[in-house]
Amino acid sequence: MKRMNPREMKRMMQKMGMGMEELPGVFKVTIHMQGKNLVIPDPQITIMKVSGQTIYQVVGEATEETPEAAEQRVEISDDDAQLVSAQTGASLEAAKKALESTKGDLAQAILLLTAKG
Repeated sequence: MKRMNPREMKRMMQKMGMGMEELPGVFKVTIHMQGKNLVIPDPQITIMKVSGQTIYQVVGEATEETPEAAEQRVEISDDDAQLVSAQTGASLEAAKKALESTKGDLAQAILLLTAKG
């Protein structure tokens, strides 16, 4: 069977009323399921429009995580850590640990560090 080049494929899809495009800038896809989540970092996303419906094709390696693990893992920005450090006089490491223990709550982290101090 002869292989089609992508341009021919796109032209044929357009004749059939189908549109296809890449979705740039996606850094993570999470599929929430009962009892677990599927996380796909750096996926390739293709959007296809067929008969008035939109189909999202996600390509990438998935990992499983429990919803509790996703809730516990809080990303701490450097700006937040620097703010807590500046307000409390604590080191950046201590500020990050306080933010992690308070799940990213700035006010609680500041109170935690000032109460220790």
